[in-house]
Amino acid sequence: MENQNSPLVNNDPFLRDLLLFSAIAKRASFVAAGAELGISPAHVSKRVAALEDTLGCKLFNRTTRRVSITSDGEVMLAWAQTILGNVNEMLETSLGDRLEPRGTLRISTSHRLGRFHIAPILALLRKRYPKLEVWLELVDRRTDLIAENFDIDIRVGEVSEQNLIAHTITQSQRILCAAPRYLEEKGSPSTLSELTLHDCLLFRGRDQSFGVWRLEGPGGVETVKVTGPMASNHSDVVREWAHEGFGIIMASTWDVAPSLEEGKLVQILPAYRQIANVSAVTTIRASGSVKINACLEFLSAHLNQGKYALKSVR
Repeated sequence: MENQNSPLVNNDPFLRDLLLFSAIAKRASFVAAGAELGISPAHVSKRVAALEDTLGCKLFNRTTRRVSITSDGEVMLAWAQTILGNVNEMLETSLGDRLEPRGTLRISTSHRLGRFHIAPILALLRKRYPKLEVWLELVDRRTDLIAENFDIDIRVGEVSEQNLIAHTITQSQRILCAAPRYLEEKGSPSTLSELTLHDCLLFRGRDQSFGVWRLEGPGGVETVKVTGPMASNHSDVVREWAHEGFGIIMASTWDVAPSLEEGKLVQILPAYRQIANVSAVTTIRASGSVKINACLEFLSAHLNQGKYALKSVR
């Protein structure tokens, strides 16, 4: 959240001290923090002492070899980051495009989407905007942006929370697939209800009810309760099981596009699909953030076209 070139921070002694405090906590070093902010070691010590006097508590334990934050310092650090973040968000709202994206971006998403698409795109984003710092967390659940302090959660499927904004990155769908080997042995279902007679490989997605597949077909939305001998919370595992002929899967088109192209899987019941658009979810408050908007534009461009784009199924 730091923005050392912010005019408010540069012109307010207390905010400068909070920025220095945050830098020391991050680097665990007075010398490194001073070098980052262009402050001499002697002045760093002087300003930390002044801040400790103002706050009435000791912020760091200092020895000749290391610096560690105290328990009081941890509490004050959370406040400092909130204050600096609020100042930066106010300036971003006021100055808009005149500011270069900078500061920390905290992003969460699912494992496969994160590993093979989001992570490499964020590396390109960092090269484009070198003053950004990126934290990417891959989880098998939906994150609470406010409680867990994330800026963006990249999701597949519907966004139901009323206090969040869903920015559609790319339109996508989930389809039904199986390996040729499985279809040769068990046959191909001709209706959605026949899935109950088949082995279905279950993947617990971040937005899916486990074992319940809800798809749109010629007659509208239909729901089928499926079962199978194998299940996982990791899409890579389930897809590999499908390759080996263990059963039918429902997966995003971008997830199985290479498998379909290579003939490892074939689509079944092509009239049935489940809408599963990829969205970047933010809080309402973040809508004016320069760094977040820059990231959203960058993700949208690269997920729709280029080396790391999400492929569709023709």
